[in-house]
Amino acid sequence: MKVMIRRSPETGLSIYVPKKDIEESIVECEHETLWGGWIRIANGWVLDLPAMASDTILPITINARKRGGEATE
Repeated sequence: MKVMIRRSPETGLSIYVPKKDIEESIVECEHETLWGGWIRIANGWVLDLPAMASDTILPITINARKRGGEATE
C-alpha cells in the first residue's frame, strides 16, 4: 500500500495512508535508520518498509506492506 512518511518537530515521525485516510504516529521501529525493517504505528498496525538510504529525505511516499501479526525481533 502507498504511504507517506514525514517528520515534524511537534509529533516526530508520522505516517499517512491515503486510501484509508489514516494518519498516525510511528511508535516503534526495528531499525534506528527506519528503512528495511518493520514499524509499528499508534493504531497497532505493523508495516514492512523497503530498504533505502539512511539519509533519505522526508516527506516521502513509498510502498509498504502490512503485516498480519505482531512484529518480532
